[in-house]
Amino acid sequence: MAPEFGKPIHQLPLIPANVLKKHHVHEPLDTRFRSAARLLQALWREDRDLPIGSYVNEGGKRRKLGSRISEAAGRGGGNFLTPEIAHIARRETAYREIGALIDAERLATNLLSSMPLAFNMLAPWGHALECASGYLIELLPAFTGSALQLLFEHSPGRGNPKFTGDYTAFDALIRYTDFQGRNGFVAFEIKYSESMREPMPELKPRYDELSDASGLFSDPAAAALRSNPLQQLWREHLLAQSMIDTGLYDEGYLVTIAPTLNYHVQDAAEAYQAQLRDPEDGKVRFVNLTLEDVIEVIRLSDPEHADALHRRYCDFWLVDGELELNAARFGLPAKRMARKPAQAPENLDNPIRVATPPIRRASRSKPKTPAAD
Repeated sequence: MAPEFGKPIHQLPLIPANVLKKHHVHEPLDTRFRSAARLLQALWREDRDLPIGSYVNEGGKRRKLGSRISEAAGRGGGNFLTPEIAHIARRETAYREIGALIDAERLATNLLSSMPLAFNMLAPWGHALECASGYLIELLPAFTGSALQLLFEHSPGRGNPKFTGDYTAFDALIRYTDFQGRNGFVAFEIKYSESMREPMPELKPRYDELSDASGLFSDPAAAALRSNPLQQLWREHLLAQSMIDTGLYDEGYLVTIAPTLNYHVQDAAEAYQAQLRDPEDGKVRFVNLTLEDVIEVIRLSDPEHADALHRRYCDFWLVDGELELNAARFGLPAKRMARKPAQAPENLDNPIRVATPPIRRASRSKPKTPAAD
């Protein structure tokens, strides 16, 4: 059922190819969510007059892709909501942990990637740890801690056999202490357009050992844990639990964050939860949060940040508006609707101001169809 304007959207549309091509985001292999999210990122880029990015296809030809920005725009911090967040991302990339796998070009230029989303959402928390503590109290069951430190792309020891013995890492991790002096962590796995069907790594015998010893699962030998769409959550949960079992921490949470309408991630999180035993003391709790719920909690103390996140990642009414703008009218009077472009930042001392205009104006360019992410 098509949504009524102003009310929540419970299902995204199938976007016609001509609309996608118009914005250089026609990717036939995209899922329904990924297609809509790619278009939303292209609209965000166009509203900010960020130059379009490109890639080299399998035939060796360079093609435009609306969900990317140019390398020059990436170097200027165009993939981040504010200059301050861009500055944090640059420094965290430069000082990343030894062995951390951060694709700097993807972080800088790929609007659809969950890597910049992690920085855009969490980077301000690192400089407002009291606010971060309040957010976690609102979001997590039985959380009573005080945040101490925010880390990006974190692992307790890449390749260390005490843990998973591989290069599994969390997108971000917050260290905290509670009122009893117990040390804990909140490990984040952040998804945006992923389908949970991405290529699997080689499964190591160490995973089986940890799964048996963890006490986390109803059936630690379940085949479902070792295949998509659950295997990444399983590996990260094992890593998280090993951090407690080796004495680094007393307690912890593994938290997934993804948009409500990314049904691939939401279904996977629900299926993974069904594999788990009831939470016990000393076991890492698994918590699935929607991106929208996190944004609304941020809104309690930082509405400007919340508005910017919503516009960038969750305002699918803009996609609906683009459909209406390009739809056949079938004899109905034409609608002339345009959105006011967002303001660009005046200088690096001020955050990017984000407007939320209702519907896009038509583009005059004739796009070519890209064939890769």
